[in-house]
Amino acid sequence: MSGFSNRLYQSTELRQEMKINPRLYQAMELLYMPLLDLQAHLKQELTENPFLEMSEADVQDDVSIDEEGTEKKDEDEIDWEEILLDGFDAGGSRAQYEETERHERTPVGTSDLRDHLLEQLHHLPIKDREVRMGEEIIGNIDDDGFLSCGLDEVLDGVNEWLVDIREVAQDRAAAIADTRERAEEEAEVAELFRDYTLDEAEDMLGVVQRMDPAGVGARDLRESILIQLRDRDLEDTLAHTLVRDHFDDFIQHRWTELGRSIGVSAREVQSAADQVAKLDPKPGIQYGPDRDPYIIPDLIVEKIDGEYHVFLNDTSLPRLRLSRSYREVAQDRGKYKGENKEFIASKLNSANWMIQAIEQRRQTMLKVMNFIVDRQREFFEKGIQFLRPLTLREVADYIEMHESTVSRVTNEKYVQTPRGVYHLKFFFSSGLSTTSGQDISARGVKDKIRKLVDQENAKKPLTDQKIVNLLETDGIQIARRTVAKYRDQLGILPARMRKRV
Repeated sequence: MSGFSNRLYQSTELRQEMKINPRLYQAMELLYMPLLDLQAHLKQELTENPFLEMSEADVQDDVSIDEEGTEKKDEDEIDWEEILLDGFDAGGSRAQYEETERHERTPVGTSDLRDHLLEQLHHLPIKDREVRMGEEIIGNIDDDGFLSCGLDEVLDGVNEWLVDIREVAQDRAAAIADTRERAEEEAEVAELFRDYTLDEAEDMLGVVQRMDPAGVGARDLRESILIQLRDRDLEDTLAHTLVRDHFDDFIQHRWTELGRSIGVSAREVQSAADQVAKLDPKPGIQYGPDRDPYIIPDLIVEKIDGEYHVFLNDTSLPRLRLSRSYREVAQDRGKYKGENKEFIASKLNSANWMIQAIEQRRQTMLKVMNFIVDRQREFFEKGIQFLRPLTLREVADYIEMHESTVSRVTNEKYVQTPRGVYHLKFFFSSGLSTTSGQDISARGVKDKIRKLVDQENAKKPLTDQKIVNLLETDGIQIARRTVAKYRDQLGILPARMRKRV
């Protein structure tokens, strides 16, 4: 038998431990927030921290002008450093300072794809039993509008749900005293709550597939296209035949082979393909949550007298200052003991840190954007093909901050420029060498590839190797496989599939 001891004992050990300063933690959180989130967060802080209040830009509480026109300090000016360090201990764990935790904005209720389908379902003149099956099917439709599982799984799900409902109904029927009435109720329960069959699931799926938007409820892309063609009364067309019977060859753009196999010209096959290309490959996406993203730029770049200037677009943010009334309360610190004293210390420190963190955020964002503008000046002057390679580390080294700080600054932040609104991450990309010795960004190369393809002869599209050769004439050294990778990222098909007959 083992002799494990369960006695308590003490020991000493040396170890390194890093604790996040609450002030640093708060600053990092604020730096990470995009403009709308920060605006909501500051409004929340104003309601929760009595030491904070909004201030107007032209209000100057601490400075007044005497009769001789010279500035003098407010007679009631308070030495906040003395208050913070003498009498109000700001020490403690991070938990004490998490009064300023991020508050997520409550999204406004909107109708998504499932809501749209359920509304149509509940307006159909069908039985409750069919409605239940329809709800189970709709619940398994993904955001793109496709059925995300097999009908057998839908069937298992709805039948499992029936078990509990059936047991409750059976117990209720068994409690009826009258024998004849009980038998009728039990028969009705047995009929109403019997297990669904695969045929019922198929029939109800067909009902869902006739709902708006056209193509919804399909099990794959082929079925979705066929549904959309049916919805447009195009079931007796060449396009319908090609999708129904020759889908694999069809998506591979084998126009000549298809035309030969069904006895039509390659040009007719291509015309039918053009007809299919007008359909929606993801019919449910129009009801997705991000269908109308609203972007408010955090920064603005303007060209004034030939020079680019960076401004913060933060006029909508509340301007914070320490509340005068609560500062007076804090000044008379001798009156407060115990919890009241701790509360005032916590809120006062939180208010000071918030004001300083907001200013630090502003200065850091300006530093980062000014460096980007200086580095990418040719982009602002000439366009995307002149975008230079840039990494987070380069910016971090220049502004003398950590790379993770730059990452937070650029996360979900947008800038309005004379060339449009861009995500700050847009200005960061790897580079390729040129014969002139000046590197070009990957984004610039992609733009060149897109323009070459847009200008190509559709009957003789450019191969990846031909694109490599054309880029080399511009001094850009690039491998064919890199061109293929960039082409895929741009959503451009291979030359064989771009060819028109």
